[in-house]
Amino acid sequence: MRLVVVGNGMVGQRFIEAVRARDAAGQVRVTVLAEENRPAYDRVRLSAFFDGATPEELNLHTPDEGVELRLGEPVVLLDPKRKVVGTPVAEYEYDVLVLATGSTPFVPPVDGITATGCFVYRTLDDLAAIRAYATGSRSGKLRGAVIGGGLLGLEAANALRLLGLTTHIVEFAPRLMPMQVDEAGGAMLRRYVEELGLTVHTGTATTAVRTRPDGTVQGLTLSDGSWVPADLVVVAAGVRPRDNLAREAGLAVGERGGVLVDAGCRTSDPDIYAIGECAAISVSGEPGRCYGLVAPGYAMAEVAADRILGGSATFPGADTSTKLKLLGVDVASFGDAHGTTPGALDVTFTDPATRVYAKLVLTDDAKTLLGGVLVGDATAYPTLRACVGGPLPGPPLALLAPAESGRAGVDGLPGTAQVCSCHAVTKETIAGAIAEGCTDVPAIKACTKAGTGCGSCVPLLKQLLAESGVQMSKALCEHFDHSRQELFDIIRVRGIRSFSQLVAEYGRGRGCDICKPAVASILAALGNGYILDGEQAALQDTNDHFLANLQRNGTYSVVPRIPGGEITPEKLIVLGEVARDFNLYLKITGGQRIDMFGARVEQLPKIWRRLVDAGFESGHAYGKALRTVKSCVGTTWCRYGVQDSVGLAIALELRYRGLRAPHKIKAAVSGCARECAEARGKDFGVIATENGWNLYLGGNGGFRPRHADLFASDLSTEDLVRYIDRFLMFYIRTADRLQRTAGWLAALDGGLDYLRSVIVDDSLGLCAELDAAMARHVESYEDEWRATLEDPERLARFASFVNAPDTPDPTITFEVERGQPVPAGGRRPVSVEIMRGPR
Repeated sequence: MRLVVVGNGMVGQRFIEAVRARDAAGQVRVTVLAEENRPAYDRVRLSAFFDGATPEELNLHTPDEGVELRLGEPVVLLDPKRKVVGTPVAEYEYDVLVLATGSTPFVPPVDGITATGCFVYRTLDDLAAIRAYATGSRSGKLRGAVIGGGLLGLEAANALRLLGLTTHIVEFAPRLMPMQVDEAGGAMLRRYVEELGLTVHTGTATTAVRTRPDGTVQGLTLSDGSWVPADLVVVAAGVRPRDNLAREAGLAVGERGGVLVDAGCRTSDPDIYAIGECAAISVSGEPGRCYGLVAPGYAMAEVAADRILGGSATFPGADTSTKLKLLGVDVASFGDAHGTTPGALDVTFTDPATRVYAKLVLTDDAKTLLGGVLVGDATAYPTLRACVGGPLPGPPLALLAPAESGRAGVDGLPGTAQVCSCHAVTKETIAGAIAEGCTDVPAIKACTKAGTGCGSCVPLLKQLLAESGVQMSKALCEHFDHSRQELFDIIRVRGIRSFSQLVAEYGRGRGCDICKPAVASILAALGNGYILDGEQAALQDTNDHFLANLQRNGTYSVVPRIPGGEITPEKLIVLGEVARDFNLYLKITGGQRIDMFGARVEQLPKIWRRLVDAGFESGHAYGKALRTVKSCVGTTWCRYGVQDSVGLAIALELRYRGLRAPHKIKAAVSGCARECAEARGKDFGVIATENGWNLYLGGNGGFRPRHADLFASDLSTEDLVRYIDRFLMFYIRTADRLQRTAGWLAALDGGLDYLRSVIVDDSLGLCAELDAAMARHVESYEDEWRATLEDPERLARFASFVNAPDTPDPTITFEVERGQPVPAGGRRPVSVEIMRGPR
């Protein structure tokens, strides 16, 4: 069978996977024609692009030998009579055709809407264009406007806010998110949005886009006569089904657009199917309806795949529930959120103090849940959405009360309740997976696909595990039944000074490469002295054991501390001389440090003797500790700077140097909102304002980059340092082994608000302890390399061979590349000729 799929969005990709899963005999040859130049990606998480997510992280495509994927080939012709589709480069014959063309942004027909600086918010390319325009078009602070205050409009507004634009939101309806929330929920949502500095205009429409003489956007004229200044405009006013191919080919379309399909997703042509946002599906005799959510699209994909391969599946109906976090605000709606069912009753809960609004819609006998709206706290969403159409698992007010008051659990859910709407997985299916041995959330995901879509059902999966009696192990390893946090408290409270004492009293065995470094880090964080003294030396991993980073060829790198990236000419000359004399590879890192590679073990003390004598100290590149506090040049040199970023960066790096933690810590200080130090990509970042400093927490680079969250604004230097002190000490005290601050913050129950209550409001009464712990660290700091060089016994460990301390390892060899020594063999150098291109 020749199966051609037009479109490679989320629904199209899901359809392909469904077909391949059912086609065990390999009888279907699949060709996918995609308009975009990149394969399917997660449009639900599209806005994560502005939080640092890369296209690779959003990618949904899995290579498959049975699928021919043609990127950048939009279909421009559909001829049902010849059973052919055509692209600008070729024609493709089909036996069965599936239209998964999605939708197009609706752009209102107002004057000036095509001006330079107007964008839609639909694809990754759209988002890249918005970012490029916002960061490179005009000098000074840009102003932005979003036409549309629905789900996508608020995402776009948040994107502009993250780009540093003063932003307005214009919504024609009388409230934000009119399709999802009611009037009271919209009012609560507006409070949240406006407190973030965004200006909201509701009940008004854009009548024109004003432009400057050069054709760029200047602002919006609204129907109420007001004027909104804007240098950049994003149109997010809704979408329209992309049905042009079907229309031109003579297929039936719905009254309000969309390719008309039956309950089996078949169009008026029996050999053509349509799925996703482009399809207007008819169920139970109702006119065709288009759905702009991924869950109904996934359901259509499964139905079409089943039908094409001989099945009889029908569309089960659409779950239009949504849960999202917009601008840091939890918003959710499910079922009949607006109470359109005759006789429906509303039960509401409003708490202006905590800014929480919740509503349940019930049948007239108050026994069956029809739908609801949650704003500010969506903790109950997974349970409530699963109950729609069935009996309530508890009293309505108990379900709506804040989480700390105790809500009804999952016990009352029937087995047929749909826990995961993205993949239509029921409680019964999940319970079966648990019974068959799935004892954690990853195992349930792999077995049932539940939790692999939007992820909103993951809390419910954990509840179902607990309900089934599954104990979630918190043990650090086989030698300790305690978590890292519990071991930290045991060591701190009991005054334990060694691993052997800890394992004798609270563990078993001799330890392993998991618990030994973790305990070593805890002991170091609690001020247990030089890390290589006595028993502690045996606990360290390879890097800490030699106070240097082990490289691929058995050599080590040397990274001296250069606080804030500031260095004198004399020190810079020393680094060059050391690299030359010891034949080291020299590299300037992304963290404003200089890394010297290729040092043999026996050379490390000699190298560091010269560095220490020149005033350098360890940069702790080898340890789970503070690495660097990066900075721009601030007010010292920059004409845009508003604070002394270099001075603060140096002070912070010297304050926190040597601080041992569950994972490495990176930081940065930017002297103005232009953010040249990239502070929002760090574990803690500081950005200068006219009135002080903004503090951001919980960011990181690495495999899964994450932007830090704004913790506090316009802080004095004293308050800033105090909050960073407490943040670091609370993280060290409570994080899991090898947990970055980003993952730790995400796992905190209550997130940033909870962290703020702990280190600002002192809700746990810990602030004095945290302050004292940091003070002890600052007072007791000692450079590890200086301490090593002053003790002959400590120096004895730096030898490749115990019986020949000064003999170099003969297996370590080098060759020269671009004038510098590099490890011999195993290289994959980039050809200079290729980089130059043809002559």
